[in-house]
Amino acid sequence: MDVSPQRDPGQPQPPPAAPSAEQVLLQARLDDCPRAGSAPGPVALCWKRRIPLAPGLGPAPERWVELAAALGGLAAPPRREQDGAELPGTDTALAAVAERAQHVGTAFLLLLKKMEAAESRESPGTAAVLRRVLGHAYIFAVTHKDERPWSTARTREVAQELLERLVQAAGCGSVEEFLRGKEGDEEGRFGAVMGLLKQELTKDTWKCNPASKHVFSWTLLRVSRPWLCPHLERVLPPALLLSDDFQEENKVLGVRCLHHIVLNVPAADLCQFNRAQVVFHALYNHLHSREAAVIQAALLCLLDLLPVLQRCQRHQGHGRATGPWDQVLQLLLTHMEGEHQLALRRVYAGILPAFVCSLGILIVRHLKRLQRVILGYLEVSDGPKEEARLAILETLQCTIEHAWPRMPCRLPVLLKALLRLLWDVHTERGPTPEPIRAALLDRATQCLILLDRCSQGHVKVLLEGVHSSCEENRVRECLRKVQESS
Repeated sequence: MDVSPQRDPGQPQPPPAAPSAEQVLLQARLDDCPRAGSAPGPVALCWKRRIPLAPGLGPAPERWVELAAALGGLAAPPRREQDGAELPGTDTALAAVAERAQHVGTAFLLLLKKMEAAESRESPGTAAVLRRVLGHAYIFAVTHKDERPWSTARTREVAQELLERLVQAAGCGSVEEFLRGKEGDEEGRFGAVMGLLKQELTKDTWKCNPASKHVFSWTLLRVSRPWLCPHLERVLPPALLLSDDFQEENKVLGVRCLHHIVLNVPAADLCQFNRAQVVFHALYNHLHSREAAVIQAALLCLLDLLPVLQRCQRHQGHGRATGPWDQVLQLLLTHMEGEHQLALRRVYAGILPAFVCSLGILIVRHLKRLQRVILGYLEVSDGPKEEARLAILETLQCTIEHAWPRMPCRLPVLLKALLRLLWDVHTERGPTPEPIRAALLDRATQCLILLDRCSQGHVKVLLEGVHSSCEENRVRECLRKVQESS
């Protein structure tokens, strides 16, 4: 029996109800699977997993923002424990994510096509919705475009295609322009992407999604000054979190992000709220590490941060005597004296010339310890490439140039070490290539010439007897260059 209320024949029909989430997903599924017998599309998979969409979403384009978020969640890598530990069944879950990601990438391409068509018809609100959809699609594309445990060759291909389509849909010529925005135009999508990643990059969540750190770092490194400064509050905490981890991969990634921030944010903004000091302490702690990659990244970042920190201290009324340059160099020389691991010796020696040149004449504060380091590193070969020896000779050259008034009193020790190096390099029959031998001899000769100049010709006097008694032609040639130098 029909108990529905009777409607007056003259009464106007009520407006149709807004379609429910189920209807939206069903329509999207039909669009995604036009052929009979084809596999379920990504939106159907969303519905199967009961990823909710809000019913009654208003204007039609708004539905696609929710759908884009659902698609991104569907293709996200398997979640991990808060400490980064993998859950049981991760291998199976990774294979399932890779399979779903192919369909999700196709759905995102279809979604972009629909949004561009709606924008061309100048539908109200489409432009704002498109910007929000682009953020979700961008995170998916960057998550799957590189070789990762959750990607395959096919997913990487789809993700790369989607990334290119995103740039085109935004009317940009590159990913960098897509993120920062066009010149003189509205802001780019970097802020929107960081907003979407915000909840994934907190202290308690950043390890749960293994893709978040890669998306964050890859995106950050493509935004330079002056576009990065307005987002400093968003990008600095995640970079510090990454650098403070116990895993080497995360530490190196975090330090590289910090280095990019230091290079692309004005010094005045870094000095505000003691940010530069916070970054300095984070990097300084890495100098106690035993991992060569971490130390190298930290030292390279410190070379660019220390001038900023020095400027901050000057503005606060602190003198150079309390500056951090001496603090870092003192720790560096301490580690170098007792270091026997070749990889670390190469890293330390390679960065030392830059510190000497940056300190200038103030390197005299560290001459006693620096001399011991130089003598010790000149005595020991570090392999066929002789990276440590070449860098130490460059360090000695820089030291002589900047602290030449203190060199005459150290002449006997340095002259003996350089002559021994000339003899060892010439007589050793190891695997060192000939160009490396020539470079060692040339740099040692240049150091002898510099020592002769700052000692007012005393080196030439001391070498007269050596040159006349030496029978090795190659060593004689080096000594002849010293004798003939003006």
